[in-house]
Amino acid sequence: MADAPGPDASRRPDPERPSAEELTDAQRSLRAQMLATEHWSLLASRSTTQSEVLTRIAIYLTLVSAGLVTLSVLGNATGFRGWFGVAALGVLLLLVLLGLITQKRAFNASLDDLMFVLAMNRLRGAYLDLDPGIADYLVTSANDDEAGSAQTYYAYSPRPGQIWASSAMIISVVVAAVIALFVGGVVLGLAGPIWLAISLGVLAGLGSIAAWMRTGYRGYTAMFRLHSPLRTTSAD
Repeated sequence: MADAPGPDASRRPDPERPSAEELTDAQRSLRAQMLATEHWSLLASRSTTQSEVLTRIAIYLTLVSAGLVTLSVLGNATGFRGWFGVAALGVLLLLVLLGLITQKRAFNASLDDLMFVLAMNRLRGAYLDLDPGIADYLVTSANDDEAGSAQTYYAYSPRPGQIWASSAMIISVVVAAVIALFVGGVVLGLAGPIWLAISLGVLAGLGSIAAWMRTGYRGYTAMFRLHSPLRTTSAD
C-alpha cells in the first residue's frame, strides 16, 4: 500500500510580513516541526562554536604561560646573555602569530554568534505567526533587527560595557601584551634605550587593541548592512 500523502506545501511567505493565516492545521503542525528542528540546529551550532573558541583561547593562554616559563628557565641557564635574546624573540614571535590566529577566530565567532541570535529571533517571529498568543511568554525578541538582537542578548536591561568583558576582549588584551613584549625585545636587541623599548611596546599593544576593536565594529555594522530583517522593533 502506498504511503498516505502529506499536507500540501505552504506558499512562500510575503517578505514584508510572514503570515500563516491560510495554512491548514496539518500545514501548521508541519511548519512548527520544521522550525523547531532548525531552532535546535542553530542552538547546537552556537554551542559548538562557543566551545571551540573557548578551547582555542585556553590553549593559547597555556602556550603563553609555557613560553614565559621557558624564557625564565633559559634566562637562568644563560645568564640572559649570548643566544638568549634570539631564543626569546623567536618564542615571542611564535606567540604573536598564534595569538593573531586565535584572536581572528574569536572575532569571527562573535559575528557567528550574532548571526545565530538573528536567525533564532527570526524563527521566534515564525512561531508568533503560527500562534500570536505565545508572545507574552517570550523573554527574548522575535524581531531579527539590531534592536531585537540587543533584547535577546540583554533581555532585562542594556549592558553597554559588556564588550569589555567578552572573550574577544580578553584575547585582545593578552595578544596586545605579547606584541608589546616582542616589540620591546626587538628594540632592546637593536641596542635601543630601555625607555624607547617600553614606549614603543606600549604603543604597539594599544595600537593592536584599537585595530581589532575597529575590525570588530566594522564587521558588526557590515552584518546589519547586509542583513534584511523580516520583523523590526517598534519605536515604543
